[in-house]
Amino acid sequence: MEYSTSEICDLYTDMIDVVEPIFSHYGAIASFSGPIATIKCFENNGLIKQVLEQDGEGQVLLIDGGASMRRALIDAELANLAVYNNWSGIICYGAVRDVDLLEEMDIGIMALVSIPVGADDDLHGEENIPVNFAGVTFLPEDIIYADSTGVVLSPEVLALPDDSDDEDGLNDLDDK
Repeated sequence: MEYSTSEICDLYTDMIDVVEPIFSHYGAIASFSGPIATIKCFENNGLIKQVLEQDGEGQVLLIDGGASMRRALIDAELANLAVYNNWSGIICYGAVRDVDLLEEMDIGIMALVSIPVGADDDLHGEENIPVNFAGVTFLPEDIIYADSTGVVLSPEVLALPDDSDDEDGLNDLDDK
């Protein structure tokens, strides 16, 4: 679904949190949204793989990698797994690698930087917990909206203007 985070900010100023502009896009999809599933891990991606092996059902995996820029938490193999299992996107507070391959994948991917060094595949970490970075506290099941302009977070699905012929002119995630 195409939408504008700028327009979301204009419509829902008091209902949303705006994530600090620290992320770059790496996937082929610039606009993505969905309920978030959270992971907190540091320089290892075994738990990330385990979660991405599950059906994402349009969710966004939000990874608190401690802002590490020494090892990539997301690579082409994990991104491909996310696409295969219906994840809408991945936002990684850390690094990615295989950038040329990620750019071709039909998923939204945002991260701090890229680096060629891969992460360990240990299962260390926590999932479905509140995480805090980029000026925002992310709670599991919050709804995230990301596009080329930025990232916003809402505790609930927002009714968004749509250019389609909907009777009320509104569209939301339930229509997907």
